[in-house]
Amino acid sequence: MSANQSNYQFILWDNDGVLVDTEQWYFAATREALAELGVDLPMDTYQQIMIQGRSSWELALQAGVHPDRVQHGQERRDALYQAHLRTENLRIEGVLEVLAELAQHYQMAIVTTCKRRDFELIHRNPDLLQFMQFVLVREDYVESKPHPEPYLTALHKFSATPQQALVIEDSERGLRAARAAGIDCAVVDYHFTRSHDFSAAQYRLHKLAQLPQLLVT
Repeated sequence: MSANQSNYQFILWDNDGVLVDTEQWYFAATREALAELGVDLPMDTYQQIMIQGRSSWELALQAGVHPDRVQHGQERRDALYQAHLRTENLRIEGVLEVLAELAQHYQMAIVTTCKRRDFELIHRNPDLLQFMQFVLVREDYVESKPHPEPYLTALHKFSATPQQALVIEDSERGLRAARAAGIDCAVVDYHFTRSHDFSAAQYRLHKLAQLPQLLVT
């Protein structure tokens, strides 16, 4: 499957699972914080919550945990997650090289559900950001993925039409957001989201290194 380079002028990148290996650590932190409240979070339950863009903390509220304790649990999750971000290797091999190559042909941006403080921690070494015209984090829009608003916001900032852009995603939630915005989407294989339904994707990539071959002719 190949794409005509002239079809696209802009590439919109998801962050977690595409540019950095962070998804598993967010799940680990959430599961641990919920367990401290007496709430179990199985992986398959988390995946469904993730796909639908819902909150895992609904489980605590449904279990009768007081909202104040839920808020403290969320704060605890944030602290655990940030500890992982400081200590774990988040790099995905080959990402820097792919961005460097594609930046010669396309204008690019990151569109992520990541909170600003977490994003800044993830990218405290800003080498990947040098190739981006801008970044949209969770605080930069109202409705999160799978709603199309994040990607529509990016199109607006680029003064681009949906047909001029390509989204790079790793999750069904992100794919739904891209398609709801009318944008083509390439899904990159990521170990954490392999169970998701990617049948609506225009392109499937086993690894990110295949993207320049797909786009640059």
